[in-house]
Amino acid sequence: MKWITREKAKVDRIACPWLIQHFVDKEAVFEYLPGTTNWKELQESMGSSGYVYDVPNCLLGHHGPECSFDAIIKHFKLTDPALFELAKIVRSADTSDKTHANEGFGLDAIADGFRRISKDDFDNQRLQFPVYDALYAYCQEKVNVTKS
Repeated sequence: MKWITREKAKVDRIACPWLIQHFVDKEAVFEYLPGTTNWKELQESMGSSGYVYDVPNCLLGHHGPECSFDAIIKHFKLTDPALFELAKIVRSADTSDKTHANEGFGLDAIADGFRRISKDDFDNQRLQFPVYDALYAYCQEKVNVTKS
């Protein structure tokens, strides 16, 4: 399936592809388009062949205090408690409310740095996916420790 978002990704637009490839669509094909794209028209033309995410006024975008990562978790009914913990970190890094998780401050800085050193969004995605692998492992341990 095709997954399309805005170019020059930082936090949510890298976290979402990681989430999608690991938990929703292992064969996902990602595309990054200019921010001036007519997202509504694009979404309508795609029909059921794909999703637009993390753009204004889309199903898999920001809603209230939540970011696109949250929207994907909810839409695809993901239930992994470690993903809920990771969502707090992503939300803190990607929205103006930094109170969800202190780790969000670090993720915001790391994501900004990767965006600056990457040659394009696909390189950025390649470089940052291990960060999300590590954060997910951290969240898995956090959830397991909390349950004990």
